[in-house]
Amino acid sequence: MSRRVVQGTVVGDAKDKTVLVRVERRFMHPLYKKFIKRSKKYMAHDEANACKEGDIVRIRECRPISKRKSWVVLSEPAGQKS
Repeated sequence: MSRRVVQGTVVGDAKDKTVLVRVERRFMHPLYKKFIKRSKKYMAHDEANACKEGDIVRIRECRPISKRKSWVVLSEPAGQKS
């Protein structure tokens, strides 16, 4: 089974070894044919505490690490700030 990989922006890094990542997606409304943006926040495991707020990171689905955390940070940020 393949694991989902998504890209998002770090919006919170206050917790130890955990970051809050907002992932946005665009889709077309079925009736009005207008593109809509929706976002969802995921808790992701960051072992090295390397990610800071504003970084763009890739996260991958994994086994549940805690109650709300079942994603892990794949790529370390390259100093990008949005």
